[in-house]
Amino acid sequence: MANDKQNVVVLGASPKANRYSNQAVRLLVEYGHHVVPVHPAVETIEGLAVTRKLTDITDNIDTLTVYVSETVSSSLQNDILQLNPDRVMFNPGTENKSLRITLEQHGIRTEEACTLVLLKTGQF
Repeated sequence: MANDKQNVVVLGASPKANRYSNQAVRLLVEYGHHVVPVHPAVETIEGLAVTRKLTDITDNIDTLTVYVSETVSSSLQNDILQLNPDRVMFNPGTENKSLRITLEQHGIRTEEACTLVLLKTGQF
């Protein structure tokens, strides 16, 4: 899917400009992707409306990029399965082996990689 325009969910998007999840939101938008930031307590991030829960998303999602801890992503396993993205990307520090196995068993591709690096190198 390198450089194709995608529907991308940023799980754990932050309003703080110095956070990697915020940088990902900005770079995804810059590269022309449709971005859905997800955060339980924020209304907007970088001018985009924030979705509070994965279960509120009804669009088909190409990539879910993860910026939350293993504990949080594990607690959202059923919501991620319901969302049924084509791919789930675990950014550095968010790795979750058991969730990866479960997702792959349900036909969802997973990847442990940095969204920012993949975008900048044309491999997203």
